[in-house]
Amino acid sequence: MRVLLLCLLLLAPSAGSQVWVVPLKGVIGPASADFLVHQLEAAAENDVTLVVIQLDTPGGLDTAMRQMIQAVAQSPVPVATYVSPSGARAASAGTYLLLASHIAAMAPGTNLGAASPVAIGMPSQPNDPQNQPESTDEPEGAGDNDKVVARTTLEKKALNDAIAYIRSLAELHGRNADWAEKAVSEAASLPASEALELGVIDLMADNLPDLLESVDGRTVQLLASPHVIDSSGEYVIQEPNWRHRFLAVITNPNVAYILMLVGIYGLILEFYNPGVGLPGVLGGICLLLAMYALQMMPLNYAGLALMLLGIILMITEALSPSFGLFGIGGVIAFALGSTMLMDSDLPGYRVALPLILGISLTSLGIFTLVLSMVLKARRRPATTGDVLLVGADAEVVDGFPGPGRVRYGGEIWQATSTEPLQGGDAVTIVKRQGMTLSVQKHKESS
Repeated sequence: MRVLLLCLLLLAPSAGSQVWVVPLKGVIGPASADFLVHQLEAAAENDVTLVVIQLDTPGGLDTAMRQMIQAVAQSPVPVATYVSPSGARAASAGTYLLLASHIAAMAPGTNLGAASPVAIGMPSQPNDPQNQPESTDEPEGAGDNDKVVARTTLEKKALNDAIAYIRSLAELHGRNADWAEKAVSEAASLPASEALELGVIDLMADNLPDLLESVDGRTVQLLASPHVIDSSGEYVIQEPNWRHRFLAVITNPNVAYILMLVGIYGLILEFYNPGVGLPGVLGGICLLLAMYALQMMPLNYAGLALMLLGIILMITEALSPSFGLFGIGGVIAFALGSTMLMDSDLPGYRVALPLILGISLTSLGIFTLVLSMVLKARRRPATTGDVLLVGADAEVVDGFPGPGRVRYGGEIWQATSTEPLQGGDAVTIVKRQGMTLSVQKHKESS
């Protein structure tokens, strides 16, 4: 019996013989980088034999991509990146991640490439020397040429850095570094079949079980030493937990933008009306969440400064109206700052223009309403103060000459007069000194 149990234990797969599948779909950003890094760390602690990144991405942020690649390079567990299902892609930052993995695999009907930095691919002014004017007599032309040269130098630096980086990743695992360079310099792309033929990837697999069967027993370089992959165990799909899902939500630029506005306006409302509590608590939480999210994204501080200036101007208009000058200027500064807030040209990391327009127009409408109410209040005649008291009629209650009392507007006032008056006499208020009125006998009564 003991021999039988021992044989069963030897034949059964070990607890550590397990493959983790980490799905990465959508734009690569702080949330996806944090998710992958934590999964690789947990895989090393749980003796996982292989981590498969199931990839489908149009690209993403450079900082997040490099964080993920460093985690893959330093992982003690082999990593296979699998572009799937059919119709998926590993574009831009996804190409870097695919080439950095120990195993690069793709499903039929997928593609990779177009890894040029976005800012380089954007149109710029002509900088061909043949198109430049031969004469430099005019200082304006020389200044324009200097700007073009400066911009071109920055673009070349970014391009050369990206080329060197992707070539080093391809050479690290013996893949086609020449094509990898074209993916950056020429924004080249390849379907899965051609990528396999040119040696850009290691294999093609129809599905996940087919991939695991193909890589089982392969030898890869893991931390500069040979390692045989064991993918015979069962695979487990690792879904993001609540923390990573929450991080993915708040690192959406539109959500972070709204959180920041709710936080600022909540605190302003609390300071303007102290004691309510809810606006201050909610505003503080939203503002802290927005700050946490924004520090993980490519933030343009000039845009943030313009937004804050716009909010300050709009508050100034509300507290001390200037007939629209501060309000309109604040809305313009706020809208311009919102468009500049994200220092990225990636579609997934820009604040949506309809959201900016909606909030800006709403702010403009609110302050237009406030301005109209202020102007209406200015045209309204005074209802209190010395303007109404002086020259008004009152009725004597008692006293006079000297101190006495008069009734005005249903109220009893202390009064003084040098004339003899009797209760019920009509008098005219001459002036007010503190809470005492000076009166004289009404002309008609006299």
